[in-house]
This record gives sequence, structure tokens and C-alpha cells, in this order.
Amino acid sequence: MDHHALVALFTYIELASCLFALCLMQYRRQISQYKPLAFLLITRVLTQAISLPLETMSGHQLSRSAAYHIYFYVYWTSYAVEAILGFLIIYGIYNLAMAPLRGLQRLGMLMFRWAAGIAAAIAVTMAFGPHAATSSFVLRVITQLQQTQSVLTLCMLLFVCMAIRPMGLSHRSKIFGVSLGLGFLATTQLVSSAWLTQYKALYSMIDVLNGSAVCIALAIWIGYFAIPEPKRRMIVLPTTSPFLRWNQISLALGDEPGYVALGNITPDMFAPAEVEVMRRASMKMSYPVAN
Repeated sequence: MDHHALVALFTYIELASCLFALCLMQYRRQISQYKPLAFLLITRVLTQAISLPLETMSGHQLSRSAAYHIYFYVYWTSYAVEAILGFLIIYGIYNLAMAPLRGLQRLGMLMFRWAAGIAAAIAVTMAFGPHAATSSFVLRVITQLQQTQSVLTLCMLLFVCMAIRPMGLSHRSKIFGVSLGLGFLATTQLVSSAWLTQYKALYSMIDVLNGSAVCIALAIWIGYFAIPEPKRRMIVLPTTSPFLRWNQISLALGDEPGYVALGNITPDMFAPAEVEVMRRASMKMSYPVAN
């Protein structure tokens, strides 16, 4: 089979796999828990549902130029939406993984928002170039945003692999499965972006690799949503655990601190009623009342 036939085959497999994964998530009643992932699957379904008829109508019901322009905007719009949804999936995975430790969860979510904002600013800054057209600027922003999201995804996968046991999870948990599939996609996207300039053909080996990687990631998600998830274990941390200490510190951040009076206290600092109460208390301490 040539590259064109392989890409078409993977496209139909991807469309069927996305629909099956959505039905499986609905059957397990976990769409609300993994809502960004469900939106990502819906986005890919809509993209393929528009792209496949365009390819068929190109040169017949539609001119090749019109079909190309429609495909161009559909592809890059979905690419941008998928990059944003990738950030939301990472955000949701961290939120679920750190649910038992509310302090670290809150602190990590705050740091993630800052990281996402800085990543978006860097993507826009790096897109600027001399004599750059508007379309070229938008494509650069989307590409940089997708690459940044891929790097953050791999970092999140590494974090989940390291913290899966302390957080009471297992390698059969859906949190790990969603992270694994997303990390597989992120790795492929980073490799594809590095090789993209080397392949000028419309259908090349890199497109075949992308199609196979998407199908493998979908197979991972389908497998993890199909198998029963083990119950999350109770977290038991030693008193010297850094997770426990940082969680206590994170819980205290932002709260109003307590106050302690230190030295140089004079009677005029107290209200008359307070002075009277202390006077009577001192008298009782000096002359105990006999029974």
C-alpha cells in the first residue's frame, strides 16, 4: 500500500475509534470527569467528518482551490482547539491526581495557570518575524502553542509516573491511562514538527506515523475506559513525608496569620473590663478560697 492508502486507512480507523471511545465514556458515565478529553475526541470526529467529504468532492463538486482553502481553515482551527484542549486535559489530570492533598492541588493549579499563561506569551512572541503576514503569524502561534502543550504533557506524564504510588493510584487507573495516551500523542507531535520541513509531499511517511500514533493513543484510551478501574487506596504518609509538609504549607498560604504580643505591654493597652478581670483573677491566685 502507498502512503495515501495508509493515511486513508488510519483516518477511517481514527474516526471509528473516536466514536467508540465516546460511547464507552458515556457508558461508563465518565464524560463529566474527563470532559476536555471528550471534547478533544469530538473535535477530531468533526474534523474528519468535514475533511473526508472534501477529499471526495475535490475536483468534482468543488474546485481544488476551494476544497484546499476549506481544508486549510478546518485543519488549523482544529489544531488550535486541540492545543487548548490539551492544556485543559493536563489541568484536569493534575486536579484528579492531587485530589487527596488539597493544599498541593491548589498550589499546583496556581502554578499551572502561570505556566500556561507564560507559554501562550512565549508562543505569541516567537511568532513575530520580519514581514510576517497575518496568516503566517497565526500559524506560527498555533504551532508554538501545540509544541509547548506537548512539552507540558510529557512533564505531566513524568509527574504522574513518579507520584502514582504516593497518591494511592495504580497503573490501571484511568488517570494514568489518559496521561499515557496523551503523552504518546505529544511525543509524536514533537517528532513530526521537527521532521515537517523535510517532507514536502502531501502524503509522506510522517503522515503515516502520525496516523498510526493517533490510533495507538485511541486504543490506549479505549482499553483503559473498557477495563474496570481499581479503587483508589487510602493515602498513608509518614510525618516526615515532603508531600505532607508541603501540603500543610500550601493549605496555610493565603490565610490570615495569628498574632502574638511581645513585651512592653502597659495597662493602658487593655480595656477597663479586661483590667478588672485580670485583677480579680490575680487576687484569687494570691488568696485561694477555702472549701
